[in-house]
Amino acid sequence: MLTTDKLREYGADVDEGLVRCMNKEDFYLMLVKKVLSDGRLSVLEQQISAKDFAQAFETAHALKGVYANLSLTPLTSPVSEMTELLRNRTDTDYTALMEEAKAQFQKLCSL
Repeated sequence: MLTTDKLREYGADVDEGLVRCMNKEDFYLMLVKKVLSDGRLSVLEQQISAKDFAQAFETAHALKGVYANLSLTPLTSPVSEMTELLRNRTDTDYTALMEEAKAQFQKLCSL
């Protein structure tokens, strides 16, 4: 069962996330649970593989916003870095960043 304590152990800044959710823990946890069923990280990986950097930027930017607003710091960091590279349509090897994002997403899902 997902709890704020588990999210803190994961590295999320729960207090900051709660402030954004009007200090309603049940609302915050509901939003975090919605992230767990979001398939856009896989979409982002496909877009990057296809070198569709314009669409990948849009996807990464949306994910960055969701993760940052919920203060899911371990997941926000690699996605933020990808967002900035994609903003400039940088053709580089995104493998390490993508693997880190997927690992953090899996870790979040296992809480």
